[in-house]
Amino acid sequence: MAAPIVVHPPSPAGGRRVTAAERFLGLARNPGDVEEFIRRAGLHPDDIRLDDPELVEWRGGGPDVWG
Repeated sequence: MAAPIVVHPPSPAGGRRVTAAERFLGLARNPGDVEEFIRRAGLHPDDIRLDDPELVEWRGGGPDVWG
């Protein structure tokens, strides 16, 4: 099963798209933005772990790659 949250590769203009089930959640500029989008999508902040591959799939680099 794929992770429910996908953080897409950095864009040339900056930031990374964040999607859930192909629904656009926002354009993240840092890991804090990703956490906020996931929280707004309904996950409790205590349950958010950006290093959990069952929750977040990082494409084009992990949480330390922002372009």
